[in-house]
Amino acid sequence: MNALVELADAHVVHKARSGGLFARDRVYALTGVDLAVAPGETVGVVGESGCGKSTLAKVLVGVQRPTRGTVSFRGRDLWTMPAAERRRAVGAGIGMVFQDPSTALNRRLTVRQILRDPLDVHDRGTRGEREERVRELMSLVGLPRGLAAALPAQLSGGQRQRVAIARALAPAPDLIVADEPTSALDVSVRAQILNLLLDLKERLGLALVFVSHDIRTVQRMSDRVITMYLGRIVEDSPAALVTGRARHPYTRALFSATPGLLDPVEPIPLVGPVPSATRPPSGCPFRTRCWKADRVCAQEMPGFSAASAPAHRYRCHHPVGEDESTRDLVRRRDPMEAP
Repeated sequence: MNALVELADAHVVHKARSGGLFARDRVYALTGVDLAVAPGETVGVVGESGCGKSTLAKVLVGVQRPTRGTVSFRGRDLWTMPAAERRRAVGAGIGMVFQDPSTALNRRLTVRQILRDPLDVHDRGTRGEREERVRELMSLVGLPRGLAAALPAQLSGGQRQRVAIARALAPAPDLIVADEPTSALDVSVRAQILNLLLDLKERLGLALVFVSHDIRTVQRMSDRVITMYLGRIVEDSPAALVTGRARHPYTRALFSATPGLLDPVEPIPLVGPVPSATRPPSGCPFRTRCWKADRVCAQEMPGFSAASAPAHRYRCHHPVGEDESTRDLVRRRDPMEAP
């Protein structure tokens, strides 16, 4: 099946002010990312803060231009299109749901105006058809019609996020990118929003890229899970295998830190902080915290290797064995710092 959106060797490098007045450091936000999302597929993205998840989301929706590499949507390179054509392609084909609905929505517009705005921008239908689409969108996300005249400040956090989801759906996109869509919400409403996203994906046949710190939720919602570390994809695994058969040590450590209630395990300890994105380590970026690291890891970034399961790939010189349980890894883990 042809990819709906595809990144090939995508790099994003920012310039950040350092100690001196004119000195600037380079921040390596994404490095060599290859990713394809198929129509109707859900891809979860996990990793610690600063690993590049949000940058990846911005690149996917055409907000962030890669410093190097390509972003293709329906087989066409977004950044070789004329600007107006790129805006039309992205605006009509990709929707984004942001982390905090209180800042993502224009507080001066009513719900009706917020949902009409993308339809007006992309000149969708007649005036009457746009009003009908607004009513349809509110029904899709479970908002009462009486809230059409409300301002965002008059809504609860869950209702605001439903408005944000409805706005992303307004032009009937094929792909929704959700960047931490529940992290700013009360725990009591998070499950409602997650279930809404899953329901809409199934009903509308959407592809979904779901970025979150909540890795157990990512696993539950996704067809496959991408693990990111310091701007790189280090593992791409079917969701069913990511807990017990992940090959990269970092993926195993991440999932051990939030164990399931039915089979709890002690977390695999990682010694030391995440390295700086301005001065990433040589070779494998995870080697400074990895209990398996050796000189080879310091010299060379491993390429992708294929696991025995289809569509499972990882980047590691010394991967965890497929049949090696996380519980055994915890028992054998040497807490000494890696080289």
